[in-house]
Order: sequence, then structure tokens, then C-alpha cells
Amino acid sequence: MSDAQDSRAALLASVNFGDIDCRNRVVMAPMTRSRADAEDCPTALHVEYYAQRASAGLIVTEGVQPSIDGKGYSRTAGLHETAQVEAWRRVTAAVHAKGGRIVAQLMHVGRIASRYNKRAEARTVAPCAVRANVSLYTDAVGMQPCDDPEPLSIAAIANVIEDYARAAQLAREAGFDGVELHCTSGYLPMQFLASNTNLRSDAYGGDTIRRTRFVIEILEALVAAIGAGRVGFRICPGNPFNDVVDFEPLDTYGYLLEAVRPLRCAYLHVIRSPLPTIDAFALARAHHGGALIINDGFEPDTAAAAVTQGLGDAVSFGRHYVGNPDLVERIAAGAILATFDRKTLYSPGARGYTDYATLGSSTTANAATTSASTGGTSQ
Repeated sequence: MSDAQDSRAALLASVNFGDIDCRNRVVMAPMTRSRADAEDCPTALHVEYYAQRASAGLIVTEGVQPSIDGKGYSRTAGLHETAQVEAWRRVTAAVHAKGGRIVAQLMHVGRIASRYNKRAEARTVAPCAVRANVSLYTDAVGMQPCDDPEPLSIAAIANVIEDYARAAQLAREAGFDGVELHCTSGYLPMQFLASNTNLRSDAYGGDTIRRTRFVIEILEALVAAIGAGRVGFRICPGNPFNDVVDFEPLDTYGYLLEAVRPLRCAYLHVIRSPLPTIDAFALARAHHGGALIINDGFEPDTAAAAVTQGLGDAVSFGRHYVGNPDLVERIAAGAILATFDRKTLYSPGARGYTDYATLGSSTTANAATTSASTGGTSQ
């Protein structure tokens, strides 16, 4: 066996994340693709899309709303109504039929929202009444500034936490193997963690301990709802995306990880920090104590090396999974990877979603190729 084959073997070995048994360490990262229907339900396209990628050790879905208030973007799916549960059940059944594992990423966008993308009765909420300096695409009127958010009261915070727990229960009813709490990208959990968006002076704001309380209580609620072995969470210390700033990210995330460590969650999904002063992977290893999925900028060879060196237990791939539904098979064969069409990432319909070629099939218009070990798409 060659050194390259030895390296790939480490990436293709099985692994357990809590109660979730995964046949390899190639994880499909969560990616918004904006294909849900008018009722925020996944469609037959979602069934095909996720089933095509079921050879992943674990699929983490696109961000899913835990409530009507949690929606911010156009054509994103929810997990808070019966019709949505039934629609997701078709997705999970298709993935399981191919031996795959799939978790729902629970994503409440908080202040990153436009009323043009939300139902009339939905609110835009945040820790404080601080509007994000961000514009969003809407199908109705094009690009729009984010709404002015309503600050959450203590009672409303408790209701949001209940929404998350209920969404986790519904995820299990829909056949998901677990859930992942989205704690980055400037969405509601990160808005509580960040210094510039959480200006509260009550039990949920101020010092590090109080700013982390919201996330800790959500994770506690998720664990109580479906068990620690089926709950993961995702962080990216220092990520400024969607107009958030944390003045002391090492303190914030070090404390957060130590605080939730006793919960023994199934895994921590950590994204490489954009700040050169932060080694997010080292921070996670020092404070988490459990299974790690690492993400951002990996190619098959560097991912395999990272697992071999113990930097993480698995590696998640985002953009490589757009154009390579058979990414695991390509990695195993040492095959070239396909690129993807950026213009169709968020457009409705099958093009750029379910029409990418697999090994041995005819090449589609979207499936230009690149080396599996150099260049190609980043995450």
C-alpha cells in the first residue's frame, strides 16, 4: 500500500460520534442551498440531493429554522411544523436506505433577517436592539437591509430555548440521527456570545459567564430533549461574519467549551478561525475533551493528514460536496474532484443542485475538474 493510500485509509476509517456510528470520517458540512418550498418544507429535490451524498460518514444539513422567528433567508427549510417533519422524513429515509447518517443543523438567524423573507406574523429578534450592518437577498424585492430587531426579554429567551428543544424532538421524529446547534456565522447564539451585539446588563449579558449562558442553556435543553449522544455544536472563534465582534474570543470560547464539557455532547464541529492569533483547533482540543470535526480549507490529502496527526477525528467538506456527490468514492480512488457553478448555489431548481456527475457517469455542464490534492474549491 502506498503512503497516499495509507493516508486515505485513516480518513476512510469508521468513527462514532456519541450514539451516531459513522462509516468514515468524511463529513458533509452544512450549506444553505435555498431550495425549500413556500411552506419552508424540503422537496423531492432535497431527497435526491442528500441521498446522492449519503456515502459521507455524516451529513450535516443546511441550517434549519427551529421556529418561524428563526428564518432570515429566502427558501430555507424549517423544522417546527408537521408538514416539515413529514417532508424531512423522506430525506432521512433516503439517506438511511443508502447506509448514511444525517443530523439537522438548527439555525436561528436572530437579527440577520428581512421581513420580506419571513411570514407576516414572524418577528426578528436579537439580544439587543442593534441592527446588523448587513444586506440580504429577497425574492420579492431584491437586496434589502436587515430588519431592526426586537430585544428578547428573559421570558422570550426561555421560549426560544424551548423552540430549540422542540425542534430537536421533531428532528428525531423526522428520522434524523441527531442535531447540530449552529453557534457561529453571526446568528442568534453567536449574537449572545459577541461583545458588539450583546449589550445586555442582565443574566444573559455583560461578562463572559453571562454572555455564554444562552448557548449553554440551549445545549442543556437539547441534551435533555434527545440525549447528549445525538447533539453536536458548531463554533468559529473570532468569525466576524454578519457584523459580529468578540473582543476576547479566546476567553469566550475557552469558558464556553469548559462549561459544556460535562454534557459530553456527541461532537464539536470547529471551523478554522479567520484570526491569525487564534488556533481554533488547538483551543477545541484543549477545552472540549470529546470528538472533534474540523473544517475550512481542507483538500483530501490535507484532511487525511489532519486525521492521521490527531488534529481532529473527522473533517467536514463544504464546497467540495457541492460538485462531488460521490466525494468519498473519489477520495478512496484518488480521483480528481469536480468544481461547481457558483451562479447556481442559491438558485431554485435542479441545476447546480442535483445534476453533478459521479465517477463513471457522463460529465455535466457543471462538472469541470480539478486536482484532488491541489487547487480546487475551498470551503
